[in-house]
Amino acid sequence: MSEVTITLLRLGYLALLWVLVLSAIGVLRRDLYGTRITDRRRAGRGTPSAPATRPQPAEAAAAPTPAPAPPSAPVRTPRSARSGSGPRRLVVTEGPLRGTIVPLGTSPVLIGRAPSCTLVLDDDYSSSRHARVFPQDGQWYVEDLGSTNGTFLADQRVDGPIPLPTGTPVRVGQSVLELQR
Repeated sequence: MSEVTITLLRLGYLALLWVLVLSAIGVLRRDLYGTRITDRRRAGRGTPSAPATRPQPAEAAAAPTPAPAPPSAPVRTPRSARSGSGPRRLVVTEGPLRGTIVPLGTSPVLIGRAPSCTLVLDDDYSSSRHARVFPQDGQWYVEDLGSTNGTFLADQRVDGPIPLPTGTPVRVGQSVLELQR
């Protein structure tokens, strides 16, 4: 072999190694920064105490809509909301997002992998729209939204809307959530 051929083979091998290194860095970068979490408060769609979500057709049909009050009647708030004794936040106690706090308001909290969810989980064991935590008649409920791996309330599988007591763990994929005051 001539000297030119050996030099070209060395340069080709070096270029191939650099392509391999750069592709490995690209894969690592996508794994680390793949899920984009948008801050809805800055987008102007919600308030800090109640993140806004777009109601989906199935969710809108499942959630009862309250009848509008007459214009002269004062707006009544539930007793638990006035006394401040009800839960005020949803906290992730175990899992990749451990320590994440979602303030509770009057709107439901949608949990899943989809970017449109209120609490976006980066978890292979959760569905895109996995579960929903919502207030009704002064109490909070948890509901599984047809997920593959299920939602569990203190080791009991959730089939329909179930009341969610404060401090009771809810397992969604690899994450554990609970209501706190």
